[in-house]
Amino acid sequence: MSQTIAKEEGRNPLGYEKIPVLLQRYAIPSIIAMVVSSLYNIVDQIFIGQGVGYLGNAATNVAYPLTTICLSIALLIGIGGASRFSLSLGAGDEQAAERAAGTAVTMLAAGGVLYAILIEVFLTPLMVAFGATGEVLPYAESYTRITAIGMPFLILTNGMSNLARADGSPRFSMGCMLLGAVINTILDPLFIFAFQWGIAGAAWATVIGQIASCAMACSYLPRFQHIRLTRKNFRIPPREALRIASLGMSNSLNQLAMTFVQIVLNNSLTYYGAMSIYGSDIPLASCGIVIKTNALLVGVIVGISQGSQPIIGFNYGAKQLPRVWATYRLAITCNLIISIAAFLLFQFCPQQIISLFGTGSPEYFEFAVRFLRIYLFMVPVNGVQILSSNFFTAIGKAPRGVFLSLTRQVLFLTPLILILPLFLGLDGILYAAPIADGAAFLVTSLFMLTFYRKTMGGKKAAAAQN
Repeated sequence: MSQTIAKEEGRNPLGYEKIPVLLQRYAIPSIIAMVVSSLYNIVDQIFIGQGVGYLGNAATNVAYPLTTICLSIALLIGIGGASRFSLSLGAGDEQAAERAAGTAVTMLAAGGVLYAILIEVFLTPLMVAFGATGEVLPYAESYTRITAIGMPFLILTNGMSNLARADGSPRFSMGCMLLGAVINTILDPLFIFAFQWGIAGAAWATVIGQIASCAMACSYLPRFQHIRLTRKNFRIPPREALRIASLGMSNSLNQLAMTFVQIVLNNSLTYYGAMSIYGSDIPLASCGIVIKTNALLVGVIVGISQGSQPIIGFNYGAKQLPRVWATYRLAITCNLIISIAAFLLFQFCPQQIISLFGTGSPEYFEFAVRFLRIYLFMVPVNGVQILSSNFFTAIGKAPRGVFLSLTRQVLFLTPLILILPLFLGLDGILYAAPIADGAAFLVTSLFMLTFYRKTMGGKKAAAAQN
């Protein structure tokens, strides 16, 4: 029986293998890859905190929006290209899959170079706009001017990792990210402490790791399992580029929304912090630690989401809806278990987490601990929105994914960050996040339940009539 199904699906296991086996095979390497990607910034933050101090941590927080924009470009093209690739394979259209992969790679390379140039040209005004104070600005400029060099490599690596995963090579995707992270972790203490390069040393360690990861990722181009890329595929046909961008839009906009929130958050913390006993720099530094600590959990959730994308996309293209929804339910269950564990860690061990990122005054630790506990209070349900928006991307319904990706960041969190401090001061910024998380969860749950009844309800009715 399984051999017959395998034949019908072109012997692609995505169409007949058990869902738990597939999700484990694809999600675990993807989770590791995403967590490792998050560790680039976290490792820098830890070593900078130990070697430079909390002003260095504040500088990396100010520079962080540029990294999220970088990832949004990679997701726009990488996730979009991988989704188009998976849908084409599921539908049995190999030429369309080749066209999607080649176009995506070319777009990644061109987008990365253009982005790096823009950063170098507009560096200082960007740092000021992102919330840098007079004391933090020199550190932020030093760090970002160097890390901008690595942005094209980071974009290409992330995009190629998504394509390799969709092609059935999740372990290779994981290996690309691991290589860069290991190099970065080794070079960070060497450059910061042994060579006394300070924050610039952390930046160079990051860039070198990104270049190594990119070299490994690009080595996959002649090794695709289900397609064969030729020179004619490495172009940017406008229609194909638009299709790829539309499928990656929800993930990209979610990252861009995070960037926008980060900028609003930084400036609000600086403004209201100056009116408090903590001053401007302590809230800014604390925010960097909390956001990047949460980035580890988000990396796990996104890893689950990316691991489920090829399974959902292939089976939707093959019109196997029960397998599509079974994958989604399993991904949500895994997310809830992991997020609850993270919630317990954030609530009961905040002091230990903050201490990893260096020393500071009693006021610094007091505010950072409160920030961590309150801002991340609703993390158990955060992943539902991420998984659901990516679900619609995987099945080719980009507008619905875009809507869900914007609910938390744009519809709820940003207005709350601006409104609540008017009444609660600095505390209003902290409480904005859990309120927005809860509201986004309710909207997403209602949206997904309605879509499930629409798709599976009709199928069950038809089966009952037969």
